[in-house]
Formats: sequence, C-alpha cells, structure tokens
Amino acid sequence: MTLSPLRIGVWAPVHGPRAAWQDPAEPFDASWQHNRDTVLEAEALGYDATLVAQHTVNPHLPEKDQLEAWTASAALAALTSRIEIIAAIKPYLYHPVVLAKMALQIENISNGRFAFNVVNAWNRAEFEKAGIPFGAHDARYAYGREWLSVVERLVSGESVTHAGETFRITDYKLSPASPVRTRPRIYLGGESEPARALAADHSDVFFINGQPIEDVKAIIADLAGRPRRGAPLAYGLAAFVIARESQQEAEEEYHRLIALAAKDAPARQEQAARTDPNVVMIRTFAKSPRVGTNGGTAAGLVGSYDQVAERITAFHRAGIELFMLQFQPLRSELRRFAEHVFPRLGRPATGTTAAASGPRTARTG
Repeated sequence: MTLSPLRIGVWAPVHGPRAAWQDPAEPFDASWQHNRDTVLEAEALGYDATLVAQHTVNPHLPEKDQLEAWTASAALAALTSRIEIIAAIKPYLYHPVVLAKMALQIENISNGRFAFNVVNAWNRAEFEKAGIPFGAHDARYAYGREWLSVVERLVSGESVTHAGETFRITDYKLSPASPVRTRPRIYLGGESEPARALAADHSDVFFINGQPIEDVKAIIADLAGRPRRGAPLAYGLAAFVIARESQQEAEEEYHRLIALAAKDAPARQEQAARTDPNVVMIRTFAKSPRVGTNGGTAAGLVGSYDQVAERITAFHRAGIELFMLQFQPLRSELRRFAEHVFPRLGRPATGTTAAASGPRTARTG
C-alpha cells in the first residue's frame, strides 16, 4: 500500500465538550466565537483539517447551544487560509440542488479547501419535531444514495437531468464551479453495509469511528476489495486523545473524564431514547467503556506521547490518512498535542505561544 501523507484534524466544538458535560476544566461553550477561535488556533498550530458536525438542535443537551454547520463553515472559509473545512450534511435536511450550490459557494470562498461529510442521521427527534419524515435505516441510505448521486454531478459542474424515486431535476447546471479542482472532496461516514456500499460508489474518503486497529484494518480491507470508479478510496479515523508525559498520567486523566461522564448518565439515557436503535455505530459504541464521541478512546490513543505517536503511526501504516481528533479540555490539549506529539510524527515543531495568543482577523485582498 502506498501511504498518503499523514494529516491531523480536529473536531470543532459545535455542541460543547466531547467527553463530559460537567467538566470544571471545560465549561460548556458551543458559541461561534469559541468555534472560530479554536479553528484559527488549530490552523496556526499546523492542524490540517476541521470537521464541523451538523445538528440543528444540540443532540446531547437540547436546552444548550448548537452551532449551525454550514453558515459557520462559510465564515471559517473566509477567515482561514490553509486548513481544510469539512462540513457534515444530513441529506434529508437539504434539497440536493440547494446543498450543491452552498457547497460550491464555500468551495469558492475557501479557494478549494472545502469538503462535505455525508452522514446518515441517528437523532429521530431532530427530524420528527420539525415534521420531517425520518425513514428506516436502510431507507435513509437509499434516499442518501439518490441525493448524493445528484449532488456529486452538480458540484462537478455537470448539467444534470435526473428522474428518480425522490427527485426530478431538469437541465440544471451550477456556476461558478470549483476554482482549482473538479469538485469539493466528499467524505462519508457510517458502519453499515449500505454506508460502505455508498462510500465505495460516491465518496473520496471513508470516515471510520474510533475502534481498535484490527477492526479498522478489517473495514479497510472490506472497502478496498470493492469495485470502484476513479482513485482508490482514502480513509479517516475519529479518535479521542489523552497524551501525557507518562502512561500513568494519561490513565489518571482518562479515569477523571470517565468519572465526570458518569454524571451525565440521565442526559445520555434521554439521548438514547431519541436515537434510532438500528444505527450500527450505536451498537459498536456499546461494546466497551470509552471517552468521547464517534468511538472516542476506543482507538487507543491514550498514553505517553511516544505511545500515542506510535499508535497513530501504526494506524497510518494500516491505511488511515486523516486523523480527526477530539480533546478535553479542547484548547489546552490541542496545544499539548501539537507541541509534544507532532514532532514525534515527523511534523515540524510548533510554537504554541504565538498560536495561543488569540484569533487572527480575516484575510484581506
């Protein structure tokens, strides 16, 4: 296998902390200002990408703030100059023509640094309370397949005529196209068979939720063996990181977060009641205790700086190109990882003082 360059990204704090919601070291903050400052600092520190998850209502604590992904991504595109901006999208929420136009606009604002991550929704309440139909698991993927087949052609600059199960589109062409490439990059997440089949047919990068390396290797082997048009599929991995000078210090922090997360049990039970039980991701998460979302610490990135770097390197050799990381407390751990783990991955040492001093202003000219 030819290795792609290793890339490191960070999840934007769109709905507050990822590990525990009652952490005195990480007060709840899902504001635009906090998200802006986090992404600007990540870019200054040398991170390669940020993932802006999409929810209209906070999926964990419905009474709390929730950042809107696509308007925020457009603003981030204007404020940044290098980092890739990946906005998640749930197909039921946007007509493919409207979404494709939005994607091309952000692609132009960012000068070719935009991507979108197609996800199959799991939070029934987000849809049902708005009167939006929420189909069964496989029906949502069938809808998403037709939706993505239209979007992919539109963002590639094609004139699209389509008559399908859901959409009727006649001679539709969007302009301007991407200024630097054929189209924005398409990511796809999910663990079920319909998700894997759709990724092989229509995406550029398949996102894998945090799991042990042997499970990740099996997923990559399955997808790599499927027929595909164009370039080989690339792979990303979500993971929560706890890196310290020693393994003991890292484990102490892990147990601190586990204890704090236990306080969130009532809210998590309410969240479970709003969740589609047929989502494969949810069944995977139930296999073992973990910190963080989207698999969290199940990927094993808890340990000394050397151990975490070695495990990331092992995942990279197995085929993971992009690591989309979570931290708590977010900003201080973002700096810690850049200072101590980046050099162990062969990345340039980062001066954290300047990056931590505050957000930059928008580019001009």
